[in-house]
Amino acid sequence: MSKPTPNQTPRGGIRFKTLGRLLKVLYGFYPVLMPFVTFCILFTAVVSAIPAVFLQKVIAIIKEFWQDGSWEEAKVQVFQNVGLLATFYLISIISSTVFTQLMAYITQGFLYKMRNRMFNGMQNLPIRYFDTHKHGDIMSFYTNDIDTLRQFVSQSLPQIIQSCAIVVTVFMIMLYYSLWMTLAIVFGVVIMVFVVRRYAGNSSRYFRKAQISMGQTEGFIQEMMAGQKVIKVFNHEAKGEEDFEKVNQQLYEDTRLAHRFANMLMPIMNNLGNILYVIMAILGGLLLLFQVPNVSLSGCAFDISVFIPFLNMTKQFTGNVGQLSNQFNSVVMAMAGAERVFSLMDLEPEVDEGYVELVNAEILPDGSVVEADHKTGTWAWKHPHKADGTVTYTKLQGDVRLVDVDFAYEPDKVILHNVSVYAEPGQKVAFVGATGAGKTTITNLINRFYDIADGKIRYDGININKIKKSSLRQSIGMILQDTNLFTGTVMDNIRYGRLDATDDECIAAAKLSGADTFITRLPEGYETVLTNNGANLSQGQRQLIAIARAAVADPPVMIMDEATSSIDTHTEAIVQKGMDSLMHGRTVFVIAHRLSTVQNADVIMVLEHGRIIERGNHEALIAQKGVYYQLYTGAFELE
Repeated sequence: MSKPTPNQTPRGGIRFKTLGRLLKVLYGFYPVLMPFVTFCILFTAVVSAIPAVFLQKVIAIIKEFWQDGSWEEAKVQVFQNVGLLATFYLISIISSTVFTQLMAYITQGFLYKMRNRMFNGMQNLPIRYFDTHKHGDIMSFYTNDIDTLRQFVSQSLPQIIQSCAIVVTVFMIMLYYSLWMTLAIVFGVVIMVFVVRRYAGNSSRYFRKAQISMGQTEGFIQEMMAGQKVIKVFNHEAKGEEDFEKVNQQLYEDTRLAHRFANMLMPIMNNLGNILYVIMAILGGLLLLFQVPNVSLSGCAFDISVFIPFLNMTKQFTGNVGQLSNQFNSVVMAMAGAERVFSLMDLEPEVDEGYVELVNAEILPDGSVVEADHKTGTWAWKHPHKADGTVTYTKLQGDVRLVDVDFAYEPDKVILHNVSVYAEPGQKVAFVGATGAGKTTITNLINRFYDIADGKIRYDGININKIKKSSLRQSIGMILQDTNLFTGTVMDNIRYGRLDATDDECIAAAKLSGADTFITRLPEGYETVLTNNGANLSQGQRQLIAIARAAVADPPVMIMDEATSSIDTHTEAIVQKGMDSLMHGRTVFVIAHRLSTVQNADVIMVLEHGRIIERGNHEALIAQKGVYYQLYTGAFELE
C-alpha cells in the first residue's frame, strides 16, 4: 500500500484519525504525567463551572430568609457556601499552577522526542528520497510543522479539554435546573455549530494549503541560497525575484484566505453568544411572568434563584463554545503539521534484507579465518547459512563484479544496459564518458544507494543483496566531487571517516593526502573550527580534507567520483603521490573527466548512453583509436 506524501492535496475539516494518533503518541510519551495533567485541567474546569450552583443556593437562602427575617441563620449558610466555594477555588488555583508548569515541561519534551523520532526515521530513508525532495521542504518538517504541534500541545489541547469540560458541566447543571431554558440553549448551539462548520471548514482547507506553500517557499529559498554564485554570475537576480514572487504570492493567497475565514469566526460567535444571552433573558422573563411550570431534574420551581444563575451560565456556556471554535484553527494547523510529520515518519525505510556481516577476523596458521573479539586490522564476511545452521568466514578481499546489470531510476527510463564490470582486488578501474553516461550510477549501485533491476553484483563472491548495507558501506570509501564538511574542527571532520581513530591516525591520513601542509598553517591548526561547509577554505583544501577522511577510514574498496576535479594542476601534483599511496593495495573505482587522472588505471571503461562501448588499459585504448582515443587527443570533448 502506498504511503501518503508530505504534499498531498489538503481537504477541509479536522482529521480525527490524525488527531487520535497525535494524542496516542503524546499520552504514550507521558503515560503518567498526561493523565494527571488531564485530571488537573478537568478539576479546574469543573470548579470554574459550579459557581452558578452556589449562586442559586445563596439566592434561594436569601429569598427564604427574606420572608422569615432570620438574618443570622441566613448569614451562617451564606458564609458556609461562600467558604466552600473559596476552598474549591484555592484548590483550583493550585491545580491550575501545577498543570501549567507540567504542560511547559511536557510540550518541550514532546517536541524533543518527536524531532528525535523524525530524524532517526529520516536517517533510514533511501537516497532516492533526498534526491527527489527539496531540502528546504524537508527542513520545514522540523520548523513550521513541529511548531504547529507546539501550539497545539501547549495551548490548544489544555484549552479544548477545559472548555469541553465546562460546556458539559454547565449543560448538566442547566438541565438539572430547567429543561425549557436548556432547550433554548441547545437551539442556539446548533446554530453556532453550523456557523463553525461553514467558516472553519474553509479556513482549515487553506491552513493546510498554507503549510504546504510554506514548505515550498522554504525549499525555493534554500535553492536560491545554495546557488547565489551562479545567480550572480549569470545576472539572474531579476528572474530569481520574479520566480520568488510567484511562490510567495501563492503562500500569501493561502494564508490570507485562511486567516480571512478564521478572523470572521470569532466575532460571529461572540455576537451569536450575545444574541443568545438576550434571547435567554427574554425567555426567562416570560417564564417568570406567566409562571410556566418548570420541568427539571431538581424538581424546583423556575424562580429568580434559577433565572439569575441561568443567565450567568448562558454567558459561560456560549463563551466556552466560542473558545472551542477559536481553537479550531489552531487544531487544523496542528493537524496539517501532524499529517506532514507523520507522512515523513511513515515513509518506508531503506530495505535491508542482508544477513552477511563484516567482522574483525584473524588468519590462523592453517589459513582458516576466524572471528576476533578485538580490532585486528583484518576483516572478514561472516556468512550464516540458514539451510544447515553453519557459519562461514570469507576474508575481505575487495573483489567487485557487476554482471549483466540493468538499472532505471524510473521504470520507463533505463539508464544502464547490460553493464558488466570485473574489478579484482587491488585493481584500479576507471570510468570515462560524457555527463549522463551512467558513471556515477554504477558506483551508486555498488554502494546499494539504489538496487539494480536485473543482473548481479557480487562482492568477494557474495551477492551484495545478502550483505547488510551497513557492513557493505563500511568496507567502501567514497570521495565525491561535492565535498561536505560538517561544523566542527578539522580534526573532527577527518575523524568522521572512523570515529575511533586517534589524533595520530588522523594526522597520518592528512599527511598521506597532502592536507597536512595547509592544515598546519591554519590559525588553530587541526583544532580550527570549520563552519558553513568549510566556507573559509578553498575548494581544493576542502577536497583534500575529504581525501584524508577517506584515508583514515582505511576501506579495502575506494570510489573516487571526480575526486580531484576541484584541485588545480599544481595541487594535483602534490596530492597525486598521496593518492597513489592511498590507492595502493585497494580496489579503486575512479570517475574522471580529466583523463590524466586515469592513465595509470588497470582498466578503463568508456561509457556512452548507459553502455560500455570500450574497455582496456590506456595503451590498448589508444591503439584502438576509438572513442577514448578521440577523447584523449581532443577530437571531441566529454561534455
